[in-house]
Amino acid sequence: MSESLADYLGQVPIFSNLTLPELQTIEKYMFFNKVELGEFVFKEGEKGDYVCFVMHGALDVIKLNQHAQPVVITTLAKGSSIGEMALIDKLTRSASVRACTTSGLIVLTRKGFEMILKLHPEIGIKILKGISSLLSINLRKTSDKLAEFMPPLA
Repeated sequence: MSESLADYLGQVPIFSNLTLPELQTIEKYMFFNKVELGEFVFKEGEKGDYVCFVMHGALDVIKLNQHAQPVVITTLAKGSSIGEMALIDKLTRSASVRACTTSGLIVLTRKGFEMILKLHPEIGIKILKGISSLLSINLRKTSDKLAEFMPPLA
């Protein structure tokens, strides 16, 4: 038996606190997108209005360094989310994402998320909590990495 979209979404950390009926409700606001090897999902500096969830494949997150050279900062696989800040703010993308293999993505647009918030506010709040938790974890990891490069206090 193949995995349903709701079953897959339950494995994504942002949605881990949603019930199966809630997952089945939100899947209606999402769509599938396939990206080929080497194809960009989005580029640093572009306006963002959607988040993607990796269903299969692998994608590199690429950031320009101080010399404007691209550097792979991480590689994402099944269950990862990409661009979740786009649902919260209206700023440009903070990094580029490029497929290292043919990959399948589930996409939730800001408009779709706003519909969830309007029509199913209790589910929307749970998703916001999931996004907040993920962003907090990512910020802690970034702070730890940054501390490795900082000089010790005198």
